[in-house]
Amino acid sequence: MTAAPDAPASPAAVAELPERPKADWVVIGTMVAVKLALHLVVLAVTPYGIHRDEFLYLSMGRHLRFWHMDFPPLIAVLANLSSLLFGHTLAVVRVFPALEGTAVLVLGCLIARELGGGRFAQGLTALSMLAAGVFLRPSNLFQPVVLDQLWWTLALYCLVRLAREPRPRWWIGFGAAVGVGLLTKFSILFFGVAALVALLLTPQRRWLRTPWPWLAAAMALVIGSPSIVGQVALGFPVVGQMRVLQSAQLVHVTWFQFLAEQPMLVGPVPFLLAVAGSAGLVAWRPLRPFAVAGWTCIAAFALLFLLHGKSYYIGPVYPTLFAAGGVMLERLRSARRPWWPMALRWGVVGLTVAVGVVGLPITLPLLPPAVTGAWAVRVGGGEALRTNRGNVDRLPQDFADMLGWEQQAQALARVVDALPAAERDSTVIFAGNYGEAGAAEFYGPRYGLPPVVCVSGSFWFFGPGTRSGAVVITIGIDSATVARFDGDVRPTGVIESPWSVEEERHVVLLVGRRPHATLQALWPGWAGIN
Repeated sequence: MTAAPDAPASPAAVAELPERPKADWVVIGTMVAVKLALHLVVLAVTPYGIHRDEFLYLSMGRHLRFWHMDFPPLIAVLANLSSLLFGHTLAVVRVFPALEGTAVLVLGCLIARELGGGRFAQGLTALSMLAAGVFLRPSNLFQPVVLDQLWWTLALYCLVRLAREPRPRWWIGFGAAVGVGLLTKFSILFFGVAALVALLLTPQRRWLRTPWPWLAAAMALVIGSPSIVGQVALGFPVVGQMRVLQSAQLVHVTWFQFLAEQPMLVGPVPFLLAVAGSAGLVAWRPLRPFAVAGWTCIAAFALLFLLHGKSYYIGPVYPTLFAAGGVMLERLRSARRPWWPMALRWGVVGLTVAVGVVGLPITLPLLPPAVTGAWAVRVGGGEALRTNRGNVDRLPQDFADMLGWEQQAQALARVVDALPAAERDSTVIFAGNYGEAGAAEFYGPRYGLPPVVCVSGSFWFFGPGTRSGAVVITIGIDSATVARFDGDVRPTGVIESPWSVEEERHVVLLVGRRPHATLQALWPGWAGIN
């Protein structure tokens, strides 16, 4: 008889499971040290600054309203905590992501162990993640991406543990992971749907006849409720955000592109390892007891593929697939040619390291812009230069999005200093996008900048502030637009940043006076502008 999910597995069921080796903490610890050291080196030598999106999340922290935000609020809470611990420095946006990415790596190794993997499988799982851009780059950016990877991987770890020992504590862990995931990104809903599909496709569907999956779902909704309450209170802004994302970026993601970019995200050899792992989890007898985790990964991949999600959205399934592929490779044996499985194993290790090292300069911001762009072309990584809008640029977009922001703040400070003293107390900076607004807010205390407002995305929900806008310094807004609201509009400078993203290479500064109405009166009419 099959064991109930709230009781230990029966002896017969346990016999079908692969033996669980010890976690090799020497190997895992070495990989953790390498990963953290790599991020510390980047922090020490990088010629780049803070990313556009990081400015947005730091601004969310300054405008935190936990139950009333247009975006899942966990990233804003962490922004406040980071600022409190580390101040307004580059470290504020680098320390937490590195630690979160390291936790993902450790969980991947522990999943390999649960699947029956020993030292080699655990080490190969970690090595694959160390070489994969989809894990290295998010671990260097203060964004929800690495957190999303963490909660998906933790939930998959709980599913694997449930397959071994279906006890309530793993349902509690699963529900907590999904709930915190809902506080991080709404994409965790794809994981939830995929997990339900996997349960229906496997013998574990019997779990659905017990209260534990439903209690886990309720727990997830309770933990993630601030994200849901915020959407209800603000009129579901996520719908508009998804509409803009779809028209501006996802429309460029074809099914072929989604598939073709997967080997570039993780590296060609780790990708093959993951493909083997996905097949092994659902079809190879030693791993078949964990098929619920395999089908969850496959169903999530299918959902994001069919819905034209960005290729990196599926990144969180790879630690589990690397682990399964590593276990298969570790157990490979040949009676007639006993040497070739060993040769294959170390060939995989060598190629993974080689490709990872070659791709490192276009994965992490280590080298100056001109060198990085040239390296991407030289090593055949031209696709790394493709932007979210489908164009090929001079730098990887994430790198270009780290340039020019403090230069903008300095230029704004010069404009403020040139204003008559009587005007400065009524001056507002009006930014054209969230990057310009977030950078002006972040560097504002350092350069004595006035309050910043913006109608782009989340900044509209932050409101117009208390100043009426009698004098407005605009950045990144054309003069014709400013003239619709101010009777006196004068150019005051241009910021040139040749290696920034296209819209930030030639940024115009204007000063507007004699407004037709106050910012507070105009603000409601700007709802939904991006």
